[in-house]
Amino acid sequence: MSSLGAGGARSIAGRCRPLRPWMSAVLRFAGCFNLLAGAAMVSLYHEGYELLGVPKPELVLPVQIMGILVGLFGLGYHWVASRPVENRDILRLGFLAKLICSLTAYWYVLFGPLGIGFALVVFFADVVYLPFFWVIVRHLDRAARQAPASE
Repeated sequence: MSSLGAGGARSIAGRCRPLRPWMSAVLRFAGCFNLLAGAAMVSLYHEGYELLGVPKPELVLPVQIMGILVGLFGLGYHWVASRPVENRDILRLGFLAKLICSLTAYWYVLFGPLGIGFALVVFFADVVYLPFFWVIVRHLDRAARQAPASE
């Protein structure tokens, strides 16, 4: 359990606004983007394969499940924007997911069957957020450390 406890983190969020306006805007944008991208992965997978020039597999369930996870992260980014200190670990998970997925995707672009078009999609869907998420997570960790240990 954290040194803040459940009540400590809530009282920090109530006393101060730990996010700068640009941070909140990035989180809200990322949340909306992920919700829309997730919905597209669930319902428009055929068009996605066609756009990327990748043959559609017989079983699309893995892409749809990934779309559900992408959408859930979108919801999580909105939660971080609303209650940043309490939900900062969701952003940490989002950062790690975007980093690992980006590295894996670029591996397939460099050494596998995926083309440069896919690299561009990954850049604008994941890589572009990495520095922003890193700065926001560090900022929220500092805000949590500056709070009194007990109320």
